[in-house]
Amino acid sequence: MGRGYTSCAVARFADNLGYHGAPFGWDEDRRAQLRAELDGWYAPAYGLTRDELRYVLDPKDVMGADYPSETFRVLQKNETAKYGEYRTRRLVLAAYDALVAGGMRARTEGYR
Repeated sequence: MGRGYTSCAVARFADNLGYHGAPFGWDEDRRAQLRAELDGWYAPAYGLTRDELRYVLDPKDVMGADYPSETFRVLQKNETAKYGEYRTRRLVLAAYDALVAGGMRARTEGYR
């Protein structure tokens, strides 16, 4: 079988499950993409529209620059400094858009 774990700390456990060899290498861009795809999936699964997802990611993006609330301030600041953009917002919205284009719709019944 192929590699299926990410830390040497769990190598014995992975071996018991049939995963042999070295752990996956750390790939920051791939991890960011995978997280974005998960967030993009969870949003409609929990009934969020695109605008509601935009609000969660950055309320000022929806409400205007003078809106007094913010989320993920440190993430947004760090990504803007490193990538010249709030990369997570772009990746999550792109993943959401791809899912919706593929037929996924926001859940209309709430979770209880």
